[in-house]
Amino acid sequence: MNLRHTLRLALGSLALAAVAVSASAQDKVLNLYSARHYQTDEVMYEAFTRTTGIRINRVEADDAGIIARLRAEGAASPADVVLLVDAARIAAADSQGLFRPIQSAKLDAAIPANLRADPTPEGVTWTGFSTRARVIVYDPLRVKPEDVATYEQLADPKLKGLVCTRSGSHPYNLSLFATVVERLGDEKGQAWLKGIVDNMARAPKGGDTDQIRAVASGECGVALTNSYYVARLIKSNRPEDRAVMEKVRVVFPNQATTGTHVNIAGAAVARHAKNVDSAIQFMEFLASPFAQEYFANGNNEFPAAKGVKIDNPALRSIGGDDFKSENIPLGVVAKNLTKIQQMLDRVGYK
Repeated sequence: MNLRHTLRLALGSLALAAVAVSASAQDKVLNLYSARHYQTDEVMYEAFTRTTGIRINRVEADDAGIIARLRAEGAASPADVVLLVDAARIAAADSQGLFRPIQSAKLDAAIPANLRADPTPEGVTWTGFSTRARVIVYDPLRVKPEDVATYEQLADPKLKGLVCTRSGSHPYNLSLFATVVERLGDEKGQAWLKGIVDNMARAPKGGDTDQIRAVASGECGVALTNSYYVARLIKSNRPEDRAVMEKVRVVFPNQATTGTHVNIAGAAVARHAKNVDSAIQFMEFLASPFAQEYFANGNNEFPAAKGVKIDNPALRSIGGDDFKSENIPLGVVAKNLTKIQQMLDRVGYK
């Protein structure tokens, strides 16, 4: 065999090896079921693919739709990672056995324990990657700030006829109620919920933005909302939205005591994931400072990872750059959901 032929064979082998590597890289995929749909997330996903060579196939729906799809697909589900946007919904999916426990030293180091599921010997089933505060919005012409400094004060008779909320059974409220009752205990917690019902200006209805508008219009004096809804109105290009925010004030409750309740957008590895290694790699990527900025800014939220901060002028203008958040584990949401719903039924909180 002459030298030219030998070189040709060697080069051919190298070419075949390169093709094999390329094919292998192309075969690396991650099937993502996401309740998030923000343009900033697109940048984050593209960066993950560039960095790792793992292509993301994405299915988008709301939380309820994703949970229903996972249940219907069962073991045949292609989902590797599930992104949901509320602790109560994540807890509900977890209780149905839809997530796989994983172990990751990187996630343990980056994300505070209270923003993850309670660990088991097999690992952790879900992890929060961004947070939002459950704040109180009030009408300064009708309500004093010292009268709405805590969640507990929402049940004070001096606020009778002033309080508005969305449905008590909405996951955003369930997550808050679950943590407050955990602190107060069952008896005082149910009495607190009854006090809120007694103070309502009207029956619960609408979403969080509707509550803010109702305070601005004078229909209500006090309301609960997530912080990102406030930020959206502040940043809106519509003058009528900014006018709403000029008429109301915002309080981060319980700053002198237990801290403001925070909820999460979080992720989990699907129970029947076929690409578990890629799924864990993606979860760890979400905890990186780069991804945390995009993950949080996409919805005017706060990063969950330790030591990561974002500069969001709208959130900073209402005190969101430096507030005390509660440290109660969000795992209690799962434990308390059924009990809270029963309390709501007993006190007539629709």
